[in-house]
Amino acid sequence: METRAKACCCKKNDKNLYDFELTAQGGKSVPMSDYKGKVVLIVNTASKCGFTPQYAELQALYAKYNERGFEIIDIPCNQFGEQSPESDAETTQFCQLNYGTAFAQFKKSEVNGANELPLYRWLKAERGFKGFDEGHNLSPILDKLLREADANYDKSSDIKWNFTKFLIGRNGDVVARFEPTADMSKVEQAIEELL
Repeated sequence: METRAKACCCKKNDKNLYDFELTAQGGKSVPMSDYKGKVVLIVNTASKCGFTPQYAELQALYAKYNERGFEIIDIPCNQFGEQSPESDAETTQFCQLNYGTAFAQFKKSEVNGANELPLYRWLKAERGFKGFDEGHNLSPILDKLLREADANYDKSSDIKWNFTKFLIGRNGDVVARFEPTADMSKVEQAIEELL
């Protein structure tokens, strides 16, 4: 009896993707349980960022793997250099016109701080920041910018910039975190391994 009580207690604290909801651009609540059994890449995005061209690579991944059970959840965010100033509708129009995006784009939201999405609180607790990729030309620029604002920025699990990606396995658990400086071929390899 005692063992069962412990198991139940532990299970309550054992969250996965399916325990959360996001708000669609029209205001409708979307349960993440809609993504059960899928491999999911969650990305905080911006339309006026040096990493914005990654939209093309994201769409290519979506087109290549969607039929095999791969989904992308795009969450525009204006917290990093105010690089996503448009309305939700304008952001979607920009992405579709410039990058042909066909994956789900949700309501613009915050991913750090007092108003962060509960989903992001969980994602960051599951996979912390491990540094920017050394080979990327923007890594030293980001490091300098962030260190000037907070000398210990690298000690927290907070999202550091636009286009940070979390990869979720078919069971709803976080498998990996990729900073915006990660080579997209590494992201693709990790997706392929899960599919």
